[in-house]
Amino acid sequence: MTSSQFPHLFSPLQVGSVTLKNRIFSTGHDTTMPTDGLINDRLVAYHRARAEGGAGLIVVQVAGVHESARYSSHVLMATSDDCIPGYRRVAETCHEVGCKVFGQAFHPGREIMESQDGSAPVAYAPSAVPNERFHVMPCPMSKRIVREVIAGYGDAARRMKEGGLDGVEIVASHGYLPAQFLNPRVNLREDEYGGSDENRLRFLREIVADIRAKVGPDFVVGMRISGDEKDHDGLTAEEVLTACRTLDGDAGGLDYYNVIAGSSASLAGAVHIVPPMVIENAYVAPFAAAVKTVVSKPVFVAGRINQPQEAEKVLASNQADLCGMTRAMICDPAMPGKAEAGRLDDIRACIGCNQACIGHFHLGYPISCIQYPESGRELTYGTPKPAAIRRRILVAGGGPGGMKAAAVAARRGHEVTLYEAAGQLGGQALLAQLLPGRMEFGGIITNLAHEMELAGVTVVKNTPVDAGLVAREAPDAVVVATGARPRRPAIEGGDDQHVVDAWQVLKGEANVGSSVVIADWRCDWVGLGIAEKLARDGCHVRLCINGYMPGQTIQQYVRDGWVGTLHKLGVEIIPYVRLFGADSETVYLQHMTSGEPVILDGIDTLVLAQGQERVAGLEEELSDYDGEVRLVGDCLSPRTAEEAVLEGLKVGSAL
Repeated sequence: MTSSQFPHLFSPLQVGSVTLKNRIFSTGHDTTMPTDGLINDRLVAYHRARAEGGAGLIVVQVAGVHESARYSSHVLMATSDDCIPGYRRVAETCHEVGCKVFGQAFHPGREIMESQDGSAPVAYAPSAVPNERFHVMPCPMSKRIVREVIAGYGDAARRMKEGGLDGVEIVASHGYLPAQFLNPRVNLREDEYGGSDENRLRFLREIVADIRAKVGPDFVVGMRISGDEKDHDGLTAEEVLTACRTLDGDAGGLDYYNVIAGSSASLAGAVHIVPPMVIENAYVAPFAAAVKTVVSKPVFVAGRINQPQEAEKVLASNQADLCGMTRAMICDPAMPGKAEAGRLDDIRACIGCNQACIGHFHLGYPISCIQYPESGRELTYGTPKPAAIRRRILVAGGGPGGMKAAAVAARRGHEVTLYEAAGQLGGQALLAQLLPGRMEFGGIITNLAHEMELAGVTVVKNTPVDAGLVAREAPDAVVVATGARPRRPAIEGGDDQHVVDAWQVLKGEANVGSSVVIADWRCDWVGLGIAEKLARDGCHVRLCINGYMPGQTIQQYVRDGWVGTLHKLGVEIIPYVRLFGADSETVYLQHMTSGEPVILDGIDTLVLAQGQERVAGLEEELSDYDGEVRLVGDCLSPRTAEEAVLEGLKVGSAL
C-alpha cells in the first residue's frame, strides 16, 4: 500500500508562482515559542520536524504588522528588519526537504487577549464596539492609524520575502482586524472605510495592494478567512462569500483563500478556533466548498482533519485544494511521510483533546502534545539517544505513563517488559473514553500500544507486579506506573446516603437514582462528563463545583462547549461549594468564601468526583531492591495523562 491510496493528497498543487509537492499543510498557529518577538532555535527545530515529516507547506504563525498588534506577550513580530534572519533560518531549513513556507501578517484589532506588563493595553478597531470574550472596549482607528497599519502589512510581507519565504497570508479570519472592517455590526464608520459593502472591503483591498506593491507579482499572497464566524454578531457565510467574490475579481490580487471557521470575539465562536473532539471531523469543508464556487484561485481548508483518509475525501470531493492538518502533525510530525508510504497503522492519530497544544498556549507555555510530548521539545527529545549499555527494564503498569516509558526505553535499545495487572492496557484512559463525546480519547491507548509494539516491548497482561515478581525477574531498573484509585474523602453522615464515585458510574456498577448531586472537586472533564451522561439518562442533575466554574482546570474550548451542552440538558450548576456531608435525602455543602451552608434536598444519589489518590505500594515493597526505581504518572502524584506521558518520556530517555 503506497501513496496511490491517496492520489489527490499526494499530487502537486500550483499556488501562484509556487508549486507545493503535496496537499498537506501546517496552518499558522501560535506556538508560544518566540522570544522577544523573534524566531529562535526552538521554533526552527519545531518546523524542521514537520518539514522533514513530509508536509508540503508550512505557514508560520501570526506576526504583528504594527506595534498595536501585540495581542499576547509572546507574539511574533514583523515590524522591523530584525525578523528577517529568523525567517531565513526557517525557510532554508524547510526548503532543504522540499517544503514551502509562508508567513502570516496579522493584526488582532479589538481581540487583545493579554497584557504586555500587567496594565490593560489600548486595542484599536474600526469602531468602538466591544467584544464579548475579552471584554475589550477598543479605540476607533483614526485614518492615520489605518494608513500605518495598511503599510505595516506591506512592510511585513516585504520582510518575509527578504527572509526567503515563499508567500504571505493575510489573517482575516476569526474576527481579527480585517474581519472587523468587513462586519457591518462591528464596523460603524461613516468614512470611506465603512457604510457600504465596498467601503467595508476597502481596508482589505488596500492591504493587498500595498503588499503587492512591495513584494511584486511572483510572491504568493493569500488570505485566511472564516467561512462562518459562528458568532451571534459575527460575519455570516453570505457576507464572507460576497467579500471573497469581490476580492477574486481584483487583478493582481490574492493567489489563494484559506477557509476556517469561528471567531475570537465570543465564547461560542472561539470554540471553533481549535475545535475539540466533540466536533465532527472535516466539518469546515462545506464552507470551503462554498468559497470555491465564487473564486478562481485555490482554496485551502482546515478544521478537525486528523487523518489522511479524511483529507483525501475532502480533496476528492473538490471541496478544497489543500488540507490543513496542524494538530495531526503536532501529534505526529511524520504523518505525511507515513501516509505516502502506506504505513497508516504507524500514524499516531490526534484525538482532539486540546490539552497540550492550544491548552499550553492559553497558559502561556510552548505548545506540545499529550500523546507525543517530543513535540515542541525537539531540541531536547527530538532524536532519542541510544543507550550506552543495554539494560533489562521492568515497567509495572500499562497506563499512558508506563506505556510511554516502555516504548522510549525500548527504542533506545533496552530490553523492556511491561506488566499490566488488568486484561487491557490503558489505565484510566479506558474510563475517560466512556465519557460522552470523549470516545476519541481512547486513541491514546491504541497509539501508545503501537509505539510499544514497534519498539519491541514485551507486554504481559493480567499480572500485577509485587516484590516477589521483581526478585524473580531481577531487572536492572523498575519503572513504577501503578496509577491511582478514586479518592473517597470522609464526609459527615455519608453512611446514610447512597454515595458512589465517578468510576463506578462509568463502569455501570452504580444504580443511580433520578435526582443526583455530583460533588466535583477536580473541576475538570470528569464532573462535566458525568453530569452530561446522567442528564442524558434522564436524571435531574446538580453539578456542585469546588471552584468558580465547571471545567475551570481544562482547556477553555473544551469547557465552554461542554457547559453549553449541560445548559441545554437542564443541568443545574452550583459553583463555589465544598462537600460537607450527606444523609438519606440531603447533601450538605458549604460556600467556599462565605462559609454559609448550601443544603440540597430530595437527593437519591451523591456522585463523588473528588479526584484520585495514588497507588504506590510497590514503591514501598521495593525499599530493599538494589536496582533503580523510577515513578511516573499518578502513582507519583495524581494529575492527568499529559503529565504521565511526559514523565514516561523523561524516564525512558534517562534510563
